[in-house]
Amino acid sequence: MKVNQFFFYIFLAFILGCGNEKKEPKKFIYQRTQSPDQVVTNEINLTPIDLNNKGIGPIKKVVFTETIDEVLVENGKNIFKSKCTACHNINRRLIGPPMKGIYDRRSPEWVMNIILNPDEMLKEDPIAVALLKEYNNIIMLNQNITEDQARALAEYFRTL
Repeated sequence: MKVNQFFFYIFLAFILGCGNEKKEPKKFIYQRTQSPDQVVTNEINLTPIDLNNKGIGPIKKVVFTETIDEVLVENGKNIFKSKCTACHNINRRLIGPPMKGIYDRRSPEWVMNIILNPDEMLKEDPIAVALLKEYNNIIMLNQNITEDQARALAEYFRTL
């Protein structure tokens, strides 16, 4: 065996030997330092609150009854799961704002109008425009939800 080949094999053994140690996979540890209520509170302090703003769209007045309509709530919950959870979470910010306590920040009419008429709201409503800026100009897509479905969502949001 030639000297060059000998050193080549020694070098190759050294290189291959160095890569055989087992490495522990990195673990992701999530530590929640805030309760869900604190997360919602921290997320909503950025955009103005105006409960008199009804938004732009077909809904002019919403009157909630004292009792919760459980059938509407269940329907709204199912609609939320199928159409809204890609962007919204109950307790924390995702692509869109958290839904918990929405009626402390927005009027029911505004909520239903943003659901039914997001395109026009994001262009002309001052709160919707502020939310658009706050959420990195990611628009709320029109989900083609009917007024009845929007009402079910509104009732579901009352229970959060």
